[in-house]
Amino acid sequence: MENYLVSIVVSIVTGVLARAYMMKIDHRQYPSYPQGFLSHITLGVIAASLGAVAVPALATKEFGAVTFLALAAQQFRDVRNMERQSLDNIEPTELVPRGTAYIEDIAKAFEARNYMVMITSLLTSISMNILKYFKLNSQLQITAGLIVGFTTMMILKGFLTRQLIEEIAEVRPGKIEFDGPLLKVNGVIIMNIGLKASRKIYEERGIAVEIVPNDMNASATLSNIGQRQAIQHQAATQLGIRKDIDEPDFTPLVRRNPHNGNLVMALIAMHPDQDLLIEVINKTPVLETCRRKPREANIKPS
Repeated sequence: MENYLVSIVVSIVTGVLARAYMMKIDHRQYPSYPQGFLSHITLGVIAASLGAVAVPALATKEFGAVTFLALAAQQFRDVRNMERQSLDNIEPTELVPRGTAYIEDIAKAFEARNYMVMITSLLTSISMNILKYFKLNSQLQITAGLIVGFTTMMILKGFLTRQLIEEIAEVRPGKIEFDGPLLKVNGVIIMNIGLKASRKIYEERGIAVEIVPNDMNASATLSNIGQRQAIQHQAATQLGIRKDIDEPDFTPLVRRNPHNGNLVMALIAMHPDQDLLIEVINKTPVLETCRRKPREANIKPS
């Protein structure tokens, strides 16, 4: 195994760099800093190590070591379950919850990125050992390994990058109005606002949007309750929300126009900014568990 030390080290380094490349700490605090950050990097090192030693283990006929790859897959599924449970536990503390669909999407991404690390380090190791087999010098092996590792990293990141709302719909400014106590945005009823003081706040500080799907697939995706919950959460988190516990009047709700499939939402933000609200919704991810493609369904009888 000592003969493969260079390839193992280079493969681990590229794998860890791949995990760091996918790391993003933003307003969602996912991963949180520093505990979550350390957790992600540590798991990245483990995944990279497993991918790096697979080829040397096979070459030296240490077949028992290869079984760790199968065990790792099971462990990463357990990590996904733990991540889901952790987010579920803190969900009641959110003024505007993420929703189960968003939590599941985050947990699945957490698992998939560990596989990305393993694949990156594995392909790096394979490329270096192929060149080693042809007895090329170590410098060329390292260079080729790094090139393969970084190329794999870029391809997998593109593959794992999720769609955004702006890719499937157009977000437009909306108009807030009242029909008696009924709050409306562009003619669509949002909720009943019984208190006059609350209605006045909406009239003075409220901002609203209308989300127009590009096609039938987008309409089906956006109609999903989990996707709508994610939009509400993103808007409330980034713009701030004038709401406390047990104040349902100021809870942002995304409602669907049953006639055309458009979505509307009104928000009382701490810092009202119509353009920023549109930008936030445009950058909201399309959740994998909520994607629907009815136009591509095969409905012909068999």
